Parts: sequence; C-alpha cells; structure tokens
Amino acid sequence: MPLRGDAMDLPRPFGPYTLLRRLAVGGMAEVYVAKTRGLGGFEKLVGIKVIHPRYSEDEHFVQMLVEEAKLSVLLTHVNIAQTFDLGCIDDTYFIVMELVEGADAYKLLQRAHEHRTPMPIDVCTYVAAEMCNGLDYAHRKKDVSGQPLHIVHRDISPQNVLLSFAGEVKIVDFGIAKAAMRSGQTEVGVIKGKYYY
Repeated sequence: MPLRGDAMDLPRPFGPYTLLRRLAVGGMAEVYVAKTRGLGGFEKLVGIKVIHPRYSEDEHFVQMLVEEAKLSVLLTHVNIAQTFDLGCIDDTYFIVMELVEGADAYKLLQRAHEHRTPMPIDVCTYVAAEMCNGLDYAHRKKDVSGQPLHIVHRDISPQNVLLSFAGEVKIVDFGIAKAAMRSGQTEVGVIKGKYYY
C-alpha cells in the first residue's frame, strides 16, 4: 500500500489505522497524524512514520528500522517520544509513535530568527535541561537482565527535539543510536548523524 499521491487523499485507511493528515515529508519517510480504533468507540491519535516504498527493498535500511524500533520501545520517559508499534503493510514499513502536537526546535529557532527575536534564556535552559534528562535516562537504561544499555543518541539536533504546545520536550529518532545491545561496531571513518551535531 504505497502512499503515493498527495495529501488531499486524506483521510484514508492504512491497516488498522486511519491516516488523518500529513505532518512532514523527508527523504526516507513521511510522518502522519493517524487514529487507531478499538472496542466501544475507543480512539487514540498517534504519529506514524511511513517509510518510502523504495527503502523496503534495502535489507540494511530495513534492519536499521527494526533496530530503531526495538531500541525505542525500551525507552519510557517523559522526555522521549514513545514508540508503540512497528509493522509492514503491503511491503510498506512503518513505526507508530506518540503524537507530539507542536513543532521541532529547529522550526522554533527559524521563527525566532525570521522575527529577529532571540530565544529567551529561560526557554533555552529549560529545553536543554529536559533534553539532558531524556538523554541521561536513555544512557542509564538497563535491559531485562539488569545490564546497562549505554544508549547514545548520536543524532541529537534541533530537528530531533519536539516541543509540544503543552510545554513538553520530547526527543525522537533513535535510528542511529549506539547501544551495547547492538551487534557490530561503527565503521572507522563513518560519521553517523548530522555533521554539526
């Protein structure tokens, strides 16, 4: 069920979900606001990262996606967007995650720059402290046997920090995180993540 076509085709079904609106389009995925339904009219809004179909044929990419989901689902913290599910519908992979209504820190910084208004120091320190809380939790997280996972995000940047309208700070995209549970080491000379961060 490739999601080709434009956002005007929404809402539309996607397995057990209904895609309501598109939030973002990137080189590897599209992110949607979606709804899941249950018994007795139960409904929940979620975010769904739908991987572009061309990446479904790339075994390395699919393995990286599975590793991201397996790692992210272990993390339950107020400053980390929660992962709920990983699936594949008609050769289209997706990750279901907590919906954070708001904007990423990059967009907030862009807006401040456009209006030639510096970000207030108290806002910057609050966001930085909340990010540190989430990153510290991830690094100290232990597996079921009590062994530390030593998770390092490796792509922490303004685009991967979401700020909700309620004032919550949530880290997303642990796709290239390094953890003790992962097999293999980073190749020598390979930079993971965004160069400046």
